Amino acid sequence: MLGEITRQQRGICIAGTHGKTTTSTMTAHLLKESHVDCNAFLGGISKNYTTNLLLSQKSDYVVIEADEYDRSFHQLTPYMAVITAADPDHLDIYGTPEAFRESFEHFTSLVREGGYLIVKKEADLTPRVHPTVKCYTYAVDQDADFKATNIRISNGEIIFDFHTPTEEIHNIRLGVPVPVNVENGTAAMALAWLAGATAEELKAGMASFKGIHRRFDIQYKSDKVVFIDDYAHHPTELKTSISSIKKVYGGRKVCGIFQPHLYTRTRDFAEGFAEALSLLDEVILLDIYPAREQPIPGVTSQIIFDRITTKKKTLCTKQELLGILAKKKNFDVLATFGAGDIDRLLPEIKQLLEERK
Repeated sequence: MLGEITRQQRGICIAGTHGKTTTSTMTAHLLKESHVDCNAFLGGISKNYTTNLLLSQKSDYVVIEADEYDRSFHQLTPYMAVITAADPDHLDIYGTPEAFRESFEHFTSLVREGGYLIVKKEADLTPRVHPTVKCYTYAVDQDADFKATNIRISNGEIIFDFHTPTEEIHNIRLGVPVPVNVENGTAAMALAWLAGATAEELKAGMASFKGIHRRFDIQYKSDKVVFIDDYAHHPTELKTSISSIKKVYGGRKVCGIFQPHLYTRTRDFAEGFAEALSLLDEVILLDIYPAREQPIPGVTSQIIFDRITTKKKTLCTKQELLGILAKKKNFDVLATFGAGDIDRLLPEIKQLLEERK
């Protein structure tokens, strides 16, 4: 159905192993806040609109999160497309990293004639576009067609400058001041700029962006502790999220709770998960959330746990978590990570923190 919509309207399709939900939601918000407007089918609940479906009476642009799972994004015919990353994932579907990468290269071939493709500069891809498709790169603090420079992080704010092929927009303020959103925002602003949004509209839209449910989502904040929930479920996402927390809350002790998602993903990326989790001051690791999969012999959270180098680490079930967490006091920031059902415990975790002495 989304494929048919992109053939009837001008699809702005955001693909990538990670960052696509935030980038697509940012793009939709920027267009909604501009004179351009748009429709949107998003992969998360926008905090600005409390929905993942946005409709327009005047615009034929439609922002779509292009999901690579089961090659579903091959059904789309984008007018504009962004690829945020092509790090291997879903190897239960693709088999090899090479096949995964090839699926993204095939996606680039689907951009319609006269359209636009924007690819993150570090993405290891060889686009296969029609000769009439205009191709661009984007990056942070690197030379690219669209880039963010002069990034300033202080007092809970992030401000940067945005460069297009023909224009510079200074002092853009992030509404959700998370370092990774500089990168996501650069891609989103590139799309909105190509669609016709003005410099002032881009600045206002970025400043008023409130974020997405379960993406660096601050659940609770007091003078004693900050509690953040994040959907990160791939090693690169996890590393990026933890690094962002450490930057924003520099010098504060961070305890992370991670619920692995899928047996195959745990098997394929155990070492990467352990490396990312080892950045934390303390780790609480839960059992694997199976989602659509049956257990695989020998694949449990233990294979991640054994590789984590952080000294303070705990392996437990979801049922044991609250009891264990109630006894832990030596952290300033608590973060939950995962794409499973860990979010069902958020109200009870928040209550524990509110009662913390």
